This record gives sequence, structure tokens and C-alpha cells, in this order.
Amino acid sequence: MANWIVSVDAAGVTIAVQVVPRASRNEVAGLQGGLLKVRVTAPPVEGAANEALLSFLAATLGVRRRDLELVSGAQARRKLVRIRGLDADTVEARLSPQRG
Repeated sequence: MANWIVSVDAAGVTIAVQVVPRASRNEVAGLQGGLLKVRVTAPPVEGAANEALLSFLAATLGVRRRDLELVSGAQARRKLVRIRGLDADTVEARLSPQRG
């Protein structure tokens, strides 16, 4: 299991994310200090970057947006995101920065 996958329990898979707002495109940008680095085009204003992150992760994972929850870090670049409906192996495979 990847070190950015923080926990797996009945509520889902929780991942640690480092968000980079105002990027040129939405993308998984690799690993940084035990966090999955994700770039989003939205600015960090009024929750726009948070919503962009959750929408991008939902699309990349192939789940509905409502299956993702921001657990902590709403006002920070480091966030914990819970994903419901997928197992850890699937999350890791779909978000792996080595996926080309």
C-alpha cells in the first residue's frame, strides 16, 4: 500500500494530499513527503481549490463526487480526503503518479 494512503476502514480509504492551486492543469504530480501531490487550476479562494480537488479526484477515480469527503485541511494545502466505494488497491492504481 502506498504511503499516501493513510487508512482503510469501513468508512472508506483516506488519502493524504498536497494541493497546488493555480496550476496550468489538473493533474496528479507525484509524491512529496508521503503525500500525493495534486495540481488544480482553481485558486485557493472560497473553497474553489477544495472543490476542484474533489471533482478531479472523483473523475480520475471513476466515482461520484459525493463519494469523496474532505476530512481535514479545508484551509491548508495538506488535506485528508476520504473515498467511499473503492478499495485501497484500486485507489492506488488509479491515482498512482507512475500511471503515465
